Amino acid sequence: MTTSTWGAAKVPAVLVLEDGRTFRGRAYGAVGETFGEAVFNTGMTGYQETLTDPSYHRQVVVMTAPHVGNTGVNDEDDESQQIWVAGYVVRDPARVHSNWRSRRSLDEQLVAQGVVGISDIDTRALTRHLRERGAMRVGIFSGAAVMDDATLLAKVQSSPQMKGANLSAEVATTQAYVVPAIGTKKFTVAAIDLGIKGMTPHRMAERGIEVHVLPATATVEQVYAVNPDGVFLSNGPGDPATADLTVVKAVLERKTPLFGICFGNQLLGRSLGFGTYKLKYGHRGINQPVQDRSTGKVEVTAHNHGFAVDAPLDKVSDTPYGRAEVSHVCLNDNVVEGLQLLDQPAFSVQYHPEAAAGPHDAAYLFDRFVSLMEGQRA
Repeated sequence: MTTSTWGAAKVPAVLVLEDGRTFRGRAYGAVGETFGEAVFNTGMTGYQETLTDPSYHRQVVVMTAPHVGNTGVNDEDDESQQIWVAGYVVRDPARVHSNWRSRRSLDEQLVAQGVVGISDIDTRALTRHLRERGAMRVGIFSGAAVMDDATLLAKVQSSPQMKGANLSAEVATTQAYVVPAIGTKKFTVAAIDLGIKGMTPHRMAERGIEVHVLPATATVEQVYAVNPDGVFLSNGPGDPATADLTVVKAVLERKTPLFGICFGNQLLGRSLGFGTYKLKYGHRGINQPVQDRSTGKVEVTAHNHGFAVDAPLDKVSDTPYGRAEVSHVCLNDNVVEGLQLLDQPAFSVQYHPEAAAGPHDAAYLFDRFVSLMEGQRA
């Protein structure tokens, strides 16, 4: 429940975590109440892309960078048609926005889309708390929504948890659409929209790929009706344990070239027989070091995931679709960041190689996907 109210900076607000920790500040964006999973993002730039990333559906994002909103909001950088975060937490919002592409302030955008936020709190303390205790449910309350602490805590504790949440269909397109190849068309790809970002099909289109973006509920028949040279599994929100793996397994059985990112990496992992698990506080930001084990190269990468694949790092695994190995690993905590099959053309990564806001170290992965399709065609 929200109301769009100007002058929100003067309205008291309170953030309540499910373990009872409370932070008091001022309303930022819409005034009202909201609930979600509290997670922190370490990026110093790219807040517009973060807000419009469907993978953040039902999450309250805490920005660790203290000053947010200084470049305002433009009409070009959105990754989808709306803001998806459930709530927004910043320490020191910009008083004045300034950029040649800016069309409105970040606060105005949050108000216009009814996104409840809070500012003027110690985001360092909040981030440290989430690192120590783990991501957890949270509520932000401002204006008339502010009640006694016991009532607010009860509301937070009765809100849905992220574990076990099936959210892809809530953020995916309901109608298939086509992103045409830029220049000469070389390949056709069926992209399963599990929460796809706008830059992803654009990166493929730059490489001569005509991308047919299909709903998360697309059937095997609908996928192959577009006569794809390859199949792409997108990023998206929710618990991968809730996903239907029918399409992924069918693609593997037919040995069609397959590329997955983020949620798509988790679906490939589960299809191969690996488990998935919830990370304590996840990886979210644009500064995560990942090693490509095939080359030894270290990439600085963009991440947004709270779940990971449980696959062995030290050996090649036998799966129903041939041998598989971990191709990429996070250098901070040894979390699996990529998988590849050795006996057929399929691979995936846990991070975001399209990364519109940067970094672009991993853009070569789209070229790798092209190479797989070229090899299959040959």
